[in-house]
Amino acid sequence: MQRLLNFTLGALLLGACAPALPPAPPVAPLSAAIPDSLASATEIEASATAPLADAAIDAPGDEVASLDADAVTWDFDVQTYASHPRVRYYLDYFQAMAPSRLAVVLERGARYEPMIRERLAAQGLPGDLFYLAMIESGWSSEAVSRAYAVGMWQFMRGTGRGYGLRVDTWVDERRDPVKATDAAARHLRDLRERFGSLYLAAAAYNAGAGTVSRGLGRLEPAEEMEEAEAAGDAAFFRLAETRLLRHETRDYVPKLIAAAIIAKQPARYGIATSPVQPFAYDSLVVSDATGLDVVARLAGVSLGEIRDLNPQYLRLATPPGSESVIRLPAGTGASTAASYQQVPAGERVQYLTHVLRRRERLTTVAANYRIPLADLRAANPRVGSSPSAGTRLVVPTVAIPSAIAIRAAGERRPHHATARTHRVRRGETLSGIARRYRVSLTALKRANSIRNEHALMAGTRLRIPG
Repeated sequence: MQRLLNFTLGALLLGACAPALPPAPPVAPLSAAIPDSLASATEIEASATAPLADAAIDAPGDEVASLDADAVTWDFDVQTYASHPRVRYYLDYFQAMAPSRLAVVLERGARYEPMIRERLAAQGLPGDLFYLAMIESGWSSEAVSRAYAVGMWQFMRGTGRGYGLRVDTWVDERRDPVKATDAAARHLRDLRERFGSLYLAAAAYNAGAGTVSRGLGRLEPAEEMEEAEAAGDAAFFRLAETRLLRHETRDYVPKLIAAAIIAKQPARYGIATSPVQPFAYDSLVVSDATGLDVVARLAGVSLGEIRDLNPQYLRLATPPGSESVIRLPAGTGASTAASYQQVPAGERVQYLTHVLRRRERLTTVAANYRIPLADLRAANPRVGSSPSAGTRLVVPTVAIPSAIAIRAAGERRPHHATARTHRVRRGETLSGIARRYRVSLTALKRANSIRNEHALMAGTRLRIPG
């Protein structure tokens, strides 16, 4: 899956940083904070693993558990590559992390493991691809990369929508562990059918199918290899020894193998994990906007428990005017559904109110609250298209999504009728254009992704921010 940056396992271990491991060069420190709630999410900072130098790959290392792959059963080929230098490097790398940090991630994954393996099997894929989500996000539905890849499987917006996931400012199903897993399984199935190899499919999941296809097309055939070998998993490792893939993708499969070897036998690597309850739930079907806080009260559980089961609802409420499914703790479905029927429709979701200021329009209010104009009008049927100042509007929202959620969903404020562009003329400066339109220079540079204001060229069309 192509994007600027993927989450390495180390970046998700609650700020864990691994020390440098001789003789390999040190790995750049990794840090990220997975938000406990959407309201507290600002932006997740993550750093890619530093590429391995050629000297590190060729350096002799301990025979770290290259035989550990034989201690458990696998449903894809791990034994062949367990002693590969890049795999050994990442075995060392992960073992250098604090075991307690790894235990947190492994326990989170154990919760989702039965569900994920079942959905992978439904697409004819090996269940051990379950560990791909470990190196993508640490099995966190809240993970967001700098490129705004979202969720446990780190889908970009376009790819997620292409596999049927709803992504807008109300719902982001890339965060839904069940629907995102279904989409990821179908995506991996399509990639394996295209490349005929799980490892090439995994590389394409990281870098994009086009990148891997172009790399294979430029890869010189190995005369000493059988045709089947040249086109199978071995082709990835041949491709990884070239510069036809980025360092991130070249290390992606070795990292997957190393993480899987450790995760399959954590006790052998000094990681003590505790038993966890598998991901299980009941469901409540609602036909209109419903607040998760209302559902939590009816179910007799905390809002945090309902939020944990339904991370896809960005506003802590289901969207208005459409049927939605809310997950409930197992065993609470029947009683919650019965109680829900007794709640008047007007009390099933909280609303905000907004008093119109002078010259403020409905489009402005909708943009500020990042909701569709149609939703705002539907919530205010008695308000005309041009209400006067002082008009009290009902805003159908419980929680305004954070900036990171908005950017990840790819939604932007709608352009007003006054949205303007400016074509740069010879001799004009960016600061002069900013003064002319009474906007700040910083806002103008940000709106047009300009870093060097002195490199402005005549004929360039600038967007003037509102």
